This record gives sequence, structure tokens and C-alpha cells, in this order.
Amino acid sequence: MIHTAHKQFAIHHAVLSNGCNMAYIDEGSGEHTLVFVHGLATYGGSWKYQIEALKEHYRCIAVDLPGNGYSDRGNYDYSIHFYAGCVYDFIQKLGLKNVVLVGHSMGGQVVLHLLENVHDAAEKLILCAPAGFETFTPLESTMYKSTISTLDMFSTEENSLRQSIRTSFFQYPKQIDEMVEELVQIMRSHSTRSYRQMVDACVNSMLDEPVFDNLDLVEQPTLVLFGERDALIPNRWIHPVTTQHIAEKAVHKMQYAKLEMIAQCGHFLQLEKPHIVNAAIRKFVG
Repeated sequence: MIHTAHKQFAIHHAVLSNGCNMAYIDEGSGEHTLVFVHGLATYGGSWKYQIEALKEHYRCIAVDLPGNGYSDRGNYDYSIHFYAGCVYDFIQKLGLKNVVLVGHSMGGQVVLHLLENVHDAAEKLILCAPAGFETFTPLESTMYKSTISTLDMFSTEENSLRQSIRTSFFQYPKQIDEMVEELVQIMRSHSTRSYRQMVDACVNSMLDEPVFDNLDLVEQPTLVLFGERDALIPNRWIHPVTTQHIAEKAVHKMQYAKLEMIAQCGHFLQLEKPHIVNAAIRKFVG
């Protein structure tokens, strides 16, 4: 069965080794294959502007991680390790070559975990506002989890989902409303309880499965992009420092990484400043 996302991209499915039916967008062609991995509680459609612009030059594949988008729900682990395994299995299933992994937020932590453990899983790496660069002590981790549950960002109320996405932008673009409504429709079509369990498991896993200490193991040329006005990284209640400070500290640990900060831009940089992000990707991948 093929759905359509944003009335423009067909949704395909691949059955992974764990039995999960994983949805993905697959557009364009070229020497390199860009594999886009979304952040917490979103989906492959969050890369729509990258796919539209870059499919002329590359094969562009954007996955829906299990428990998200049009992929299967199930009694899955929903951890960073689990998702990294799913992405690697997906690459193997499709026989993808010349892979460039592109991860946003939690998806950035997922692809970092993958490359720290499977060193030849991709040729290059692009990180957009990645989770995992900010480190937490056990006490800070406990504090973070309690603030998430107190705020209840992803509550049963659809307005909470809308609001949490809005606050991820520095200046919210009106055209994002269509994507938000699609996410709301997806949320309505599944059990609220399982959705919240998935989100809770993901948040806990981001804190419990750090990648910072092993950043030096990433051997790929890496492009790191952050919005200067990112309101989510760092958590300023716990770490009252700038986003750039967090980014520079992590990039310094990596062998072949370069950092680009984007002015007047929040956490969803690929949606807020797509032209800048797309140009940076083109220049980096070649």
C-alpha cells in the first residue's frame, strides 16, 4: 500500500529483520543516497524541503522510525540503540551505496550511535541540531526527565503537540501548519497510550544512551548545523550556556567535523531555513 505525504511524495514500506513495516519516502537519483532520520515524534515529511530541492542531485530517502509517521507501532524497545539498528538494517535491506546519513535532533543521536558502533555504515554524516551533544550528570538526567513529565509536552491534547512544534522555531513559518496537521491526523489514528509510551521511552533513551564520550570514534567527514536561536539545545534550566558552546565542545571531539551556525533560526532548522540548509548540504556532499 502506498500513501501520499503532503500530496507530493509516495510512501513506500520495507519490512525489517525485526518484523517492523517501516515507511519511507524515496525520491530522486544520483551518485549519493541521502538517508534522512527525523527527530522525536515527527516523521520523514519533516525533510520535505530537502527532498524537493535535493532530489535533482541525489537519491533522497526519508524514513519514519518505528512508532512514528506511517511506520508500524508495536511492542518495540524505542531506544537509540533500537533505532540505530533499524536504520542500519534498512540500509542493508535496500542495498544502499554511497550513503550520507542526515539526522535531526534525536535522529542525530541515532545516526551518531550507529556510526560509533558500525564504522562503515555511511560515507559522510550531516547533523542538524543533534541530540547527544549536550551531556547530563545522573542528577541532571533525573531533573530533565521530571521537567519533561511536568511540562507534559506531548499530552493527549493535540494543542500540546502543535505548541511543542511551534516552540521549536525561532520564527514559525505558516506553511508548516500542513505538516503539523498531518502529524495530528497520524496521532489520532493510533492509541494515545502507545504514542506517549513511545515518546517517554525516546526521551529516557536520549538521556540514558549518551554518545558524547565516543564522538572521536566517528570516522566520517561530518557537517554539523545548528540554529543560533535553538530553544531546545541546550536545556537552559540545567545548562545556562549558548547553543554554540555546546556545539563547539562536541565538534572539537570529532575527527573530521565542521560546524556552521545559522542566524535567526531555531531547532527545526531544515524547515525554518531550508535554503541555507540545502546549500550547505550541496556544498558538503558535492
